[in-house]
Amino acid sequence: MLEQLLELGLDQREAQFYITVLSLGRTTVAKAALQANVSRTSGYDLARRLVGRGFLQTVEFGDAGRKQDRIRSELAAADPSSLFADLEKRRALLEDLVPQLRAIQSASAARPKVRYLEGVTGIREALFETLTWPSPIRGIFSMKDLFVVPGEQALEEYIEGRRARGLTLRVVRSTERDIPQGWPTSAGDFRVARHTPSSYVFTMTTVIGEDAVAVISSRREGFAMIISSSEYAQTQASLFEVLWNASDPA
Repeated sequence: MLEQLLELGLDQREAQFYITVLSLGRTTVAKAALQANVSRTSGYDLARRLVGRGFLQTVEFGDAGRKQDRIRSELAAADPSSLFADLEKRRALLEDLVPQLRAIQSASAARPKVRYLEGVTGIREALFETLTWPSPIRGIFSMKDLFVVPGEQALEEYIEGRRARGLTLRVVRSTERDIPQGWPTSAGDFRVARHTPSSYVFTMTTVIGEDAVAVISSRREGFAMIISSSEYAQTQASLFEVLWNASDPA
């Protein structure tokens, strides 16, 4: 029973105090506190909270019309069936609150977010996070720089990850920053590649998803950024298409 009361939202002392009053019947706070092994001060605080939740109620007695008597109060457990009323009250509150919380969450999700990642670890994390994005993704790759950081082995793992997920990459690369005979268009690797005109040289890598863009620097600056913004991603996708149309099949 104690565990079930805890699952209803009572803490350990509240549950124990409630069970104590339930077993004693009508009692004073002092007696209930003694029986529950808590201080009298704590007993009054627990009683107040449990009365507020509907688990306990106060019972007044005495004759207010006689000066020698004063009104006194004792505690008694409310009918346990009243707990259903508490549950329904909470349900009604949640039904009103949940849409408001969702509205706040949606507004927060709509705000652009920028994550800055440093060093080799950060660059690798940013690159591999793009494996979780919807297919297809677009990329402007500087292969010579990627070969240095995060390295050839990481790139092979990344390609294997794309193959495993069926994640198509449409990629443009600067001839000057490309690896000779490396990673041409391949249906098996889910890759469609093009080379930019010779006047376009990219030393940074950009991966463009549906709702986010990953930017990866060379080893010299050693950082990566992930920008989560649908509007920014759509803008970068449009610019990519301009570059794609100006590039030659690889």
